[in-house]
Amino acid sequence: MLRHQKREEWIAHIRSQHPEVDPRTMRLMDELRMVSHLIYQMGESSIAGTDLSYAQYRILMMLMFAERTGEDNGLNPSEISRFAGTSRNTISSLIRTLETDGYIERQLDSHDRRKFNITLTEGGRQLVNENVGRHMKIINEIFRTLSPEEMDQLSEKLHKLNDRALELKERNSASADIGGSHATSK
Repeated sequence: MLRHQKREEWIAHIRSQHPEVDPRTMRLMDELRMVSHLIYQMGESSIAGTDLSYAQYRILMMLMFAERTGEDNGLNPSEISRFAGTSRNTISSLIRTLETDGYIERQLDSHDRRKFNITLTEGGRQLVNENVGRHMKIINEIFRTLSPEEMDQLSEKLHKLNDRALELKERNSASADIGGSHATSK
């Protein structure tokens, strides 16, 4: 009850400064953020015995998926960054740690010797295989509250929101690149 009351007070505060804001937008944003955060925390707890962060584990999962879909040369750091939705600097740091721990290795790209790709080691594959069942079981349990139809509808709606967010992000990046709203004048 207290959380609901605080959220309504927050929405009222924002609306007092910006009356054009739809309170449903604020509620949805808040719910998405909270659900996303809880799913992330549960994902982390599903791999608690591995000494990996959830971000590191997700990289290993991406690399295993790449292997299983025919990407025998692995993925380059830029691809990992794009798939993870994380900065290249963050990915580089995660890759260094995973490499030091022996879960991944760097290999020169066979098509472009100026680049390198990241691949799983046998130890990395084993770690993913040992934990993926528990991890997916927890994630599956979260979504089991929805019927198959609700899952399809939610997926469709989230896809629509994602497309819109990407469109706005690209538009804002283009505006900033040509001296848009972030440009300063003297």
